[in-house]
Amino acid sequence: MRTQSSATTARPIAVTAPRETRGLGTAQAALGVVAFSLTFPSTAWGLESFGPWSLVAVRGVLAAVVAGGCLLALRVPLPARRHLAGLAVVAAGVVLGFPMLTTLALQTSTTAHAAVVVGLLPLTTAVFSALRTGARPSRRFWLAAVAGAAAVLAFTVAQSGGALTAADGYLFGALLVCAAGYTEGGRLARVMPGWQVIGWALVLCLPLTVPAAALALTFEPVHLTVHGVTGLVWVAVGSTFLGLLVWYRGMAAIGIPRASQLQLAQPLLTLVWSALLLGEHFTMAAPLTAVAVLVCIAVTQRS
Repeated sequence: MRTQSSATTARPIAVTAPRETRGLGTAQAALGVVAFSLTFPSTAWGLESFGPWSLVAVRGVLAAVVAGGCLLALRVPLPARRHLAGLAVVAAGVVLGFPMLTTLALQTSTTAHAAVVVGLLPLTTAVFSALRTGARPSRRFWLAAVAGAAAVLAFTVAQSGGALTAADGYLFGALLVCAAGYTEGGRLARVMPGWQVIGWALVLCLPLTVPAAALALTFEPVHLTVHGVTGLVWVAVGSTFLGLLVWYRGMAAIGIPRASQLQLAQPLLTLVWSALLLGEHFTMAAPLTAVAVLVCIAVTQRS
């Protein structure tokens, strides 16, 4: 009701409100991208202390505790039954599928190689959005999106030596489920607050993540380190909850295809964090790719 009331009040000044909304939505989506860019390095840290199944399950439980606490504190009513199917898609894609598949991949793949997935994610999300929501971006939008994705893909593959590994199957599977989850989450964020979308998706997963965490911790050894605990906390609270919170709010404000193109910068941010946090080294191709990506983002935002 509060949102509808605000929209009605703002109608007489509709000339400026949409621009302000787009600016805020773009900033929120960009914050989500920054949070996501730390996911792969944080996961690599987390794997220093936990096994892959333990890391994903405990990550889901911790994020659900934070989200559930917020839902209870604010006395948020249960989601409508018509939204449960969409929340299940979000849960399967971004709470369970993407973290599990990428964590398995990062056991044998570098963060640079895993960034190939992120480079393709904006284009895949735009395709899912067009199929699911009926969005029809312009031809210039699609050309810029393809060009940006191709630039990022070429850069990340070159950084990883161009070698394909068994982890690629996990990575491309993660790409598909995450794009589906992003699309459905962005659609739901238009009818309910974005933080409630990811919050309820996390809570819905508790019947799976709690027993999975107990079982995984029984069979996988745990060696607690500062890096391991820090990585776990970030992927649970930073990437899974806070990052998706601002990301879904941003998508609801500026649209799924346009928000997804901001993720073209995510692989480059991930490479920077990987160099700073993991000691990985990269060539001078990085600034050239960054310029190409920024140009493509500018074109998609104007399209």
